[in-house]
Amino acid sequence: MNVLKKCIYGLSIVGLASLNFQCKGNKTEEKESISSQKTDQVTIAKSAYGTSPKGDKIDSYKLSNQKGMEVDIITYGGIIRSLKVPNKAGKSEDVVIGFNNLEQYTKANPYFGALIGRYGNRISKGKFSLDGKEYSLAINNTPNALHGGPEGFHRVVWTTEEAKGGESASLKLKYVSKDMEEGYPGNLTVYVTYTLNNDNSLDVLYEATTDKKTVVNLTQHSYFNLSADFTKPILDHEITIDADQLVPVAATLIPTGKLTDVTNTPFDFRKPKMIGADIEAKDEQLKNGLGYDHCWVLNNQGKGDRFAASAYDPTSGRVLEVYTDQPGIQFYSGNFLDGTLPMRNGGTYARRTGFCLETQHYPDSPNQKDFPSTVLNPGEHYKTKTSFKFSVK
Repeated sequence: MNVLKKCIYGLSIVGLASLNFQCKGNKTEEKESISSQKTDQVTIAKSAYGTSPKGDKIDSYKLSNQKGMEVDIITYGGIIRSLKVPNKAGKSEDVVIGFNNLEQYTKANPYFGALIGRYGNRISKGKFSLDGKEYSLAINNTPNALHGGPEGFHRVVWTTEEAKGGESASLKLKYVSKDMEEGYPGNLTVYVTYTLNNDNSLDVLYEATTDKKTVVNLTQHSYFNLSADFTKPILDHEITIDADQLVPVAATLIPTGKLTDVTNTPFDFRKPKMIGADIEAKDEQLKNGLGYDHCWVLNNQGKGDRFAASAYDPTSGRVLEVYTDQPGIQFYSGNFLDGTLPMRNGGTYARRTGFCLETQHYPDSPNQKDFPSTVLNPGEHYKTKTSFKFSVK
């Protein structure tokens, strides 16, 4: 009996109300089946990850999609400890620097995979003023304050909330930074939401509110090596940065206050260029950063999410694209990695075995009147988004 005859037969027996359930060829049933499949396309699995030195229980959340991408996030520092994406042969491998255990993350390290706040990058001499009042921060990158201080957001325990369904799954982290914590004014309530999508993209949404005037500049500090071979430097990766200008820095890596054109300099990445092509050139800015450790002035500011930068590893075929609404991006070529920190599978992370693309405001903005403001007032909602999109070619 064909499908049409079965439908008519079913209708004559049980009536119209049961038609959708009697007919295997029915489109409604097919849609219901497809809808059910969508809810499982990205999953979240929670597991215990250890206990912090202060006695806090730390959890790990693994977000996985159907395209071979996995991201592991721990509640200590909101750290991305693992991020696996497929290469051109379809093999999923880790492309971010990480450790094997919580103990290593609690020791001094260069912010591997961590959330950064309250202020990403450097503040000159650890001082800034708001409404005539000067605030002093901890000096943890002599002579400056760096990445929110020695006990910044990279070393706190975040609470979490899960959400999933359809094409994505999200992990929403929350932390309340108390007034004058690390020297910053105001009780700051921060939310960071990691969302893994089934198209192999990872969105990072930052939000914050305050009860007192303060400064905020949040970012994510993962170190990438798209080859997934951390015994090799990242010098053969091709980088593109959509920026006509650079934020030049003095010897202490604090901005000079002027913006310079990248044309005919080692900092011109408007077309794809290998990291190693000009990194050893005789250039004052490269000397100051011991390589690339600078903020680029992204084009098309004020136009919302737009392409900011990309990286391509010819060997694996992996491509990383970064989209953001932020005014700048800090490209760091891992110049200060020194071979003292352990890799997951033995050996140590040597110089330039990972690079960072940190979307953010410019360094030292609270002290630079001509830079975009990082001030957050009571009643305002800090909100910014960055997307990391992976593919192959």
